[in-house]
Amino acid sequence: MLYHFLYPLHIQISWLNVFRYITFRSIGAAVTAFLVLWCFGPMFIRWLKRRQIGQVVRDDGPETHFSKQGVPTMGGLLILGGIVVSTLIWGNLSSGLVWLLLGISLFFGGIGAVDDMKKISKGNSRGVSARGKLLLQVIGASMVGLYLLLHPEYDGNLAIPFFKGFHPDLGWWYVPFAVVVIVGASNAVNLTDGLDGLAVGPVMISGTVYLIFSYAAGNAIIARYLQIPFVPGAGEVAVFCGALVGACLGFLWFNAYPAEIFMGDVGSLALGGILGAVSIITKQEILLSIVGGIFVMEAVSVILQVGFFKMSGGRRIFLMAPIHHHFEKKGWPEPKVVVRFWIISIILGLLALATLKLR
Repeated sequence: MLYHFLYPLHIQISWLNVFRYITFRSIGAAVTAFLVLWCFGPMFIRWLKRRQIGQVVRDDGPETHFSKQGVPTMGGLLILGGIVVSTLIWGNLSSGLVWLLLGISLFFGGIGAVDDMKKISKGNSRGVSARGKLLLQVIGASMVGLYLLLHPEYDGNLAIPFFKGFHPDLGWWYVPFAVVVIVGASNAVNLTDGLDGLAVGPVMISGTVYLIFSYAAGNAIIARYLQIPFVPGAGEVAVFCGALVGACLGFLWFNAYPAEIFMGDVGSLALGGILGAVSIITKQEILLSIVGGIFVMEAVSVILQVGFFKMSGGRRIFLMAPIHHHFEKKGWPEPKVVVRFWIISIILGLLALATLKLR
């Protein structure tokens, strides 16, 4: 809203011209989202406690997690609130991509909210059925793929890192490809959200990387120089990513060990869906497997554990899956697991950025 109200006045007040710059508005969005969560976080936590909206811990989980029973959850509502408010303040609301990202955020957040409420009402860790949750996620992700494919400035071409001249055209198969990316990212972040600050840290790092990617993709000169696909309007995605990073940073203030609040599925499903959607919009879908390597590792560990368990008649690869629980079972303190996973995420983010010069 500030962009629409203040930028037109730059003719009379020259310094208001700063609202034209995506970099300025991205920083403003990050700071605003952080302040929203930092200011309203304590009140929201108290409200959740009064409503007795607390975490339901798995019976078969690590014993150290039993003390987390009843800690306020559904903090993802606070994250989404910060993202939405900040984006509406700093974003160019005439951009369809901004509304697409806001829509997918709220849609996936809604799926997670229903899942969380069912878990709380039942008093166990079983919420919406896996099939029902997956169906809703596929519907939401399909809308993103269709929206992009039906717009003339987009196409079904893939950008393959390290192969600047190779851009396979998936055509209408781009829609199911987008579904796999978005749904996969959503569920991978959901699996990662098991320790205090574990999921929100890599999401924040990934959001920062995609802020840079979206800014570059939305600038024709930079995109041509870096030999990445030019995506008209992708610059506004950087403002949204700024809001995402700021909201995650604000949430981490309360989610750091020992956590005062958990994000719940309303947060993890939404944040994963956002990362998947942003990677699709910026034409950096393949790189999400590097940027979000922590999420990939967590998801793969579950797939391997379940598959090996069934094929071997009850044997396990890891002491417990997802893999962060494996390290807990080995005796690593929770903060050590979290910080080391953050370090890996930072390294992966830097590697992904390095590919911009290896095209």
